[in-house]
Amino acid sequence: MNDDAPTPPRTVRLFVALAPPDDAKDELARALRPVHAAHPRLRWNRIEDWHITLAFLGEVPVDVVEALRAPLAEVAASTRPIGLELRGAGQFDERVLWSGVHGEPDALHTLADAVRGVVRAGGVALEDRPLRAHLTLARARRDNLDGIAAAAGELAGFVGRRWSARRLHLVGSNLGRGPGPIHYRDVDAWPLTGR
Repeated sequence: MNDDAPTPPRTVRLFVALAPPDDAKDELARALRPVHAAHPRLRWNRIEDWHITLAFLGEVPVDVVEALRAPLAEVAASTRPIGLELRGAGQFDERVLWSGVHGEPDALHTLADAVRGVVRAGGVALEDRPLRAHLTLARARRDNLDGIAAAAGELAGFVGRRWSARRLHLVGSNLGRGPGPIHYRDVDAWPLTGR
């Protein structure tokens, strides 16, 4: 037995999300260029990591992934694609810059409720907080809280094109697993087929 072999992680940090299509993200990225240039000290999220969180599971045992696959696939199969658009901007406290998500709020909330029900049935405790659909764009550095309010004001008039959310994603993150930026990866994804 090799004692030097790395021990596989026993937990994984997970959330369930929707992701805008590339062209919708590119549209927002173009609108963000002057905002990004004006506020370089903000920690900007990578465009490939932009997502709309429906349920945040946090750090859970790795076997939760297998337990959630079939129920999440069933939720996706029973949900039709949802028409959405990215619009405007705002802030959470003075630390987080976000773009709003508009379109079909009832369908989005119904999907989030179904996802959260499946997650809770799988034994994962979730915070009981309402869905505030948004896409996180940047965070202020702890030593420099300037910029978030100004950036939100500069992006307030943004209205993106309408698009359809067509896949439900179970996403893992490396947060807290070493130095460097946060990166996300799909653990699994299922089409919204609305049968």
